Amino acid sequence: YQCFAKKLVKQGQAYPCFLTSEEIEEIRAKQEANKENMGIYGKYALCRDLTYEEIEAKINAGESYVIRLKSSGSTDLPPEEMRHIEVEDGIRGTLSMPENNQDVVILKANGIPTYHFAHVIDDHFMRTTHVVRGAEWLPSLPIHVELFEKVGFEMPVFCHTAQLMKIDEETGQKRKLSKRKDPELSLDYYRNEGYHPAAVREYLLTILNSNYEEWRAENPLAAIDDFTFTTEKMSNSGALFDLNKLNDISKDTLVRIPASELREFMADWSREFKPEITHFFEDDCAYIEKILDLGRAGDKPRKDLIYAKQIFEFISYFFDDYFKIEDDVPANASSDVQDILTEYLASYNHEDDQSEWFSKIRAIAEKLGYAAKPKDYKKNPEIYKGHVGDVSTVIRIALMGRAQSPDVWEIQQILGEERTRARIKQFMS
Repeated sequence: YQCFAKKLVKQGQAYPCFLTSEEIEEIRAKQEANKENMGIYGKYALCRDLTYEEIEAKINAGESYVIRLKSSGSTDLPPEEMRHIEVEDGIRGTLSMPENNQDVVILKANGIPTYHFAHVIDDHFMRTTHVVRGAEWLPSLPIHVELFEKVGFEMPVFCHTAQLMKIDEETGQKRKLSKRKDPELSLDYYRNEGYHPAAVREYLLTILNSNYEEWRAENPLAAIDDFTFTTEKMSNSGALFDLNKLNDISKDTLVRIPASELREFMADWSREFKPEITHFFEDDCAYIEKILDLGRAGDKPRKDLIYAKQIFEFISYFFDDYFKIEDDVPANASSDVQDILTEYLASYNHEDDQSEWFSKIRAIAEKLGYAAKPKDYKKNPEIYKGHVGDVSTVIRIALMGRAQSPDVWEIQQILGEERTRARIKQFMS
């Protein structure tokens, strides 16, 4: 930094500036009063034309100074008449904007470079080919163009990304994602919640390239790296970040991940964020994989699993220490709970296949005054207490504690006969 700052000074393209903070504040106040552009430029660059002797005297007197760029931009023309620069942005195409006319600081008084100068020097010596940064840096682009030109370095390709936006819950309006307000802007949020990296990556590509969702629809089983990413397909307006959409994409992503991999993912996540449940995912691998695979077979698999924290809450009823009754039985069946469960226990045979099992539930429903089919109840509601769905919901809540869950018969097969009967009896008592 020192070397190239000296080079610019030697070429007459940078200079030491001795303005104090008080003097800069006075300039700022004057510019505000006159409704002028803020900054050090033109008539306000009071140290720009100091002689060598004046500079030497100030340095020898111990005055503090910074090094400023001596901009070549015009300061006495309106913006529309100023020379315009053109830059090919990798995302936005050709950008045209007024050249820089600000004498920006490139080295601070302590010798540390500003971002503007460090960007130019660092990216050149690190052989950077593309600079990807937020659109908030567009106003600084003319400064960086002038610095690259004056130092004599080839410019990288600039790619100014769209700002991440969200719908504000209070106002319903779009706004920029905020580090202070929005936890979802932090990677820690996704790690703490337990989003699978594949799901986050899948979602980010829907934001980054406008043609990704179309490609994914045409290639549902293809590896994500088969997609050809291009900066040309990136949005140049505000990209809307939507957690609900992330959750939907996560469901689609996780349903394609084998249960064995999901179990390992859950074990890894729990070790770091919820160690008290890790043993569930390590002690009996076959058991937990059956749970994670519930309803995921066939042409229309269930898509219940979203992220690790939600996954454990969703399957927690399989673990006795976490089992709890969360929902009420249907009101129209509340007076028949004991009879329904007594009949269920009496007829229960763990060896029954799914069809035999449900036939018995239908028989219980008819015996207790419920329609064997929902459509029968819908036709003649006055002659029934309810329908078979109400009866099966009572059984479901006794076993899972919830009115909604995957298939009850499959869950019982995983729980085993002993635990199935024990839960029914516990609920009855």
